[in-house]
Amino acid sequence: MDHEDLRSWAKRAADWAADYHGTLRDRPVRAPLVPGAVAAQLPSSPPEGAEPMETIWDDFQRIVPGGMTHWQHPRFFAYFPANAAPASMLAEQLVNAMACNALIWQTSPAATEMEQVMVQWLRQAVGLPEGYFGTIHDSATNATLSAVLTMRERALDWHGLDEGMAGAPILRFYASAETHSSVDKAIRIAGIGQRNLVKVPVDETRAMTGAALRAAIVADRTAGMVPAGVILCAGGTSVGAFDRIADCVAVARSEGVPVHVDAAWAGSAMICPEFRSLWAGVEGADSIVLNPHKWLGAQFDCSVQFLKDPGAQVRTLGLRPTYLETAGREEIVNFNEWTVPLGRRFRALKLWFVLRAYGLEGLRTRIRNHVVWARELHDRIAALPGVEIVTEPRLSLFTFALKDDAATEALLQRINDDGRIYLTQTRVDGRFAIRVQVGSFDCRREDVMLVQTTVQDLLAPCSSVPSA
Repeated sequence: MDHEDLRSWAKRAADWAADYHGTLRDRPVRAPLVPGAVAAQLPSSPPEGAEPMETIWDDFQRIVPGGMTHWQHPRFFAYFPANAAPASMLAEQLVNAMACNALIWQTSPAATEMEQVMVQWLRQAVGLPEGYFGTIHDSATNATLSAVLTMRERALDWHGLDEGMAGAPILRFYASAETHSSVDKAIRIAGIGQRNLVKVPVDETRAMTGAALRAAIVADRTAGMVPAGVILCAGGTSVGAFDRIADCVAVARSEGVPVHVDAAWAGSAMICPEFRSLWAGVEGADSIVLNPHKWLGAQFDCSVQFLKDPGAQVRTLGLRPTYLETAGREEIVNFNEWTVPLGRRFRALKLWFVLRAYGLEGLRTRIRNHVVWARELHDRIAALPGVEIVTEPRLSLFTFALKDDAATEALLQRINDDGRIYLTQTRVDGRFAIRVQVGSFDCRREDVMLVQTTVQDLLAPCSSVPSA
């Protein structure tokens, strides 16, 4: 295949993509397959010679779409979305064509400088004050790992980079049980150890409070351990919990402990000023992460980390051997020094396209619609016989359950086997609950209300229940 072949095949692929998105509502959201079904359709060994593109294309159409869970489906209400707005898809086509590696400024000047500007655009969009800088990671997992490594080194006065953790004091980090498992993963990878991640008790709203945080820090100091970092939750994955950000930041500040805020999902909603009270006080954090690929349409991967002091993170993660220097440009920004990977994709282009193609007001309208529709759906679900709301909506996320775990699990299985919608589960105080999260870029009100219809249809498969 050469570039002239690419010209015609790329047009064919664009036509396929348009047809794919145009027919998503006709497809089950989740592939009705068993593990191994796709692998069984693939040869066990690679071909020795080139195969015709027509054959490859036919196999793609035969095997792949029917074996996918369709994340862009308008009735995908599971996990959080990984949205891909059409403008973002177009930008990614251009990035794929250039196939650059933006590891340092001179290898991709436009990628580096656009990333700097896009971080500032997004900072303004979510209402953060001037003085924050930042970078675009692949995911919040790497952003949080970068923050944890930086907090570790600050606590060790940067000795850990050379000397390792052997003989170092016991470092303690603080988070609630509502924070994402990526926090636990970062603590493990950073050599802190799971037992040194203190899960601070939460209040009746599932929020970490300043008083509880202070008690944990004081207890650890008294025991001779070193409080090294606080990780706050702003829209937890399980039920959308928010810590009491302002109170916790104030306590951390008074105790001299840096703060990272995980707002991977909910941070995007802060482009709507009316939701910013949920993370009031966030401007006191040292590091904040939010994922435009979840709710703003800039497709995966696109995770923005805001930093008050990039120097600390660069000191932790940065290495500049001779082959990565730019002659005469000692102070230039090289974003690989802000992140764990050396190689970097040109992620800023899709953010630029999306923010321009839809505008902040267009994106706000989508998010506001999702929140309103989720509340309406919540009310409808709550009215169904035998259904109990477990957690009330936080933005566009709520949970419900039946009388016991077995019945709830069986209902979720029926829902996902049915194919009209896709939901996932969580546990709330040990109870199995079904999550509903509205956030698909192209969903409509009728898509959201289909959740109630589907749940009602499947509550008692052998009985006829009047429609609401």
